[in-house]
Amino acid sequence: MEEEFQLNAHNKEEFPPAHTAEHLLNQTMIRMFGCERSSNAHIERKKSKISYILDHKPTRQEEKEIERRMNELIDEDMPVRFEFVDRNNIPEGVVLDKLPEDASETIRLVYIGDYDVCPCIGKHVRSTSQIGCFEMLGTNWDEMKRSFRIRFKIVQ
Repeated sequence: MEEEFQLNAHNKEEFPPAHTAEHLLNQTMIRMFGCERSSNAHIERKKSKISYILDHKPTRQEEKEIERRMNELIDEDMPVRFEFVDRNNIPEGVVLDKLPEDASETIRLVYIGDYDVCPCIGKHVRSTSQIGCFEMLGTNWDEMKRSFRIRFKIVQ
């Protein structure tokens, strides 16, 4: 018998390739810069932008490395899978602080291979090779806020 899970309502229609790339980019930034996942992302079909709070302005070499790593991860053809868990059984390292206050007791976790896991109710591709090519369009650095904004698009 299949269980019926009651999840939060979702008011956005994502472009699955770009949304899945957002998950990869978040984990890439965490690994490269020791920052947190972005809380300021606008992911769209034509162009996306996402910001991170960092301890330094990334160099041109680091920017190129972000793009290189993203395309390498996409090419790895990692499977994207989902798991429903009770909020009392969240795996170690999964942070729930960005969920709405009224989030359901059942949480949907999105796994991208062994590379990333986070709670999410959005639409995703089935494997990273379906994303396409990650193209960094530009970046901005706000010294006062220590905020690094990446503008990118997905080319299919």
